[in-house]
Amino acid sequence: MIGGHLGVMMARHGSKGRVTGLFIRSERRVTVSTVEAVHVALDGLDGDHARAGKRAVTLIQAEHLPVISAFLGGVTVAAADLRRNILVAGINLLALRKTHVRIGECVLFVHGPCPPCSRMEEVFGHGGYSAVRGHGGVYAEVIEPGLITLSTSVARRGDD
Repeated sequence: MIGGHLGVMMARHGSKGRVTGLFIRSERRVTVSTVEAVHVALDGLDGDHARAGKRAVTLIQAEHLPVISAFLGGVTVAAADLRRNILVAGINLLALRKTHVRIGECVLFVHGPCPPCSRMEEVFGHGGYSAVRGHGGVYAEVIEPGLITLSTSVARRGDD
């Protein structure tokens, strides 16, 4: 645990984030479906092929999409292309690492950065994998199941 002044600063966030996209895929390698609301169980989003544990839910930051696009020479990057479950805007997901986060009725524990998969080369072409490195979002474990809808707030538990 980080203490003192650094710990206090690391616990602060300028604002709450919000959910701007929800995505599920019924099995590996199928097209991602966009939904407006989803129930999250201990093993991940209903209808998604996720599994229980520290990688049950994946989140990605909307602010990273233009960065990935820039690394690809201006190619359009849609959130669904990255195959993550929850698109979040307005809060730094990496700053939430190793913390509990409330999203709607759910509480997730953010374990860490989620590396890109090899599909990024298929989706974006040569260099797609490297363009997403460091911008692939985070993976999380479900602590308290519940409903998530678009525009739901995202905050470190205790700041909600």
